[in-house]
Amino acid sequence: MKREAGDTSERSLAHWSEAGRDEMDAFYRVATLDYRMLAEAFDWWTFFEERRQARSPVRILDVACGSGKFPTALHRYTRLGERGSGPLVLDLLDPSPFSLREASTALRTPMVPGEQFECGLEELPRAATDYDVVWAVHALYALPGAKLAAGVDAFLRALNRTGMGFVAHASRSSHYLSFYEAYLAHHRPGGTPFSSAEEVTAAFRAAGAQIDARTIHYDQVIDDETVLEGFLQRCLFDSTLSLAEMREDDALGAYLARCQTPENKMRFRQDVSMLFIRA
Repeated sequence: MKREAGDTSERSLAHWSEAGRDEMDAFYRVATLDYRMLAEAFDWWTFFEERRQARSPVRILDVACGSGKFPTALHRYTRLGERGSGPLVLDLLDPSPFSLREASTALRTPMVPGEQFECGLEELPRAATDYDVVWAVHALYALPGAKLAAGVDAFLRALNRTGMGFVAHASRSSHYLSFYEAYLAHHRPGGTPFSSAEEVTAAFRAAGAQIDARTIHYDQVIDDETVLEGFLQRCLFDSTLSLAEMREDDALGAYLARCQTPENKMRFRQDVSMLFIRA
C-alpha cells in the first residue's frame, strides 16, 4: 500500500476528517485516559469559580480543539454541570473544519460554544484577545520550530490581564514521542519530530511567561488487537502500516516488543507535563 504523503503537520491535519473516524474512534478508546487523568489531577471546579468571581461568563480559548475530548472529560469527571458552575464560553480553534464541528457538538452545560477560528494557533487573529483561560491540551505536537514560537506568542497575547493558560503535553520519554521517533527513523528520515513538553516549556519561558509545572505519570494498557492497530496508526498519522507490518519493522517491532507484558498485553508509558501559565 502506498505510504501517505506529507510531513507531520500535513498528515496530522489530513487524519482529522470523516474518512478517519474509525481510526480516530479506536485511538480514543485508549487515549480518552489522557483526558481523564488531566481532569482528575487538578481542582478544575475551583479554578473556574475563581475566574468567575472576576467575570461571568468565563471566556476560554480551546487551542487545537480536536474532537472535544478534554471538555468532555471535565464534564464527566469533575461534575461541573451538577455543581452549579457559572457558564464557560469556549471559542474553538483548529485548522480542521471537521474538528470544529466535532468539538462544538461535544460541549455540555456549563460549557457553551462561542466563536470558531479555522486556523493554526500561530495564525490566531490579533483581535482574538481578552480570554480568562487559554488551553492547549495534547495539542501542540505538530507545531515545531518557528511556528511554535509564533504560537506561544499568540497564546500569551490572547490572555487577559488576570488570565491563566494551561498546556498539557507529553515529554520526550512518553510513548507518543518515542514511538513517533522510531517511525521517523525508518520510514521518514528527515521528517519533523513531534515537539516535546520540554521544548514547549522552553518556548513559553523564552517568551517571558511564568510557569507552574507539574507532571503526571500513567500507563495505557491495551489487550485488543484491532484497537491496538488503530491506536498506533493514529499515533503515527499513518494508516498504511498494519499492526503486523509494525511488528515486523526493525525499529517499531523492537519498541512494541519492549511494551508487551507477560500477560500478552501492550503497556505504553506516558509522562505528561501540566503547565499553568501566566503571561
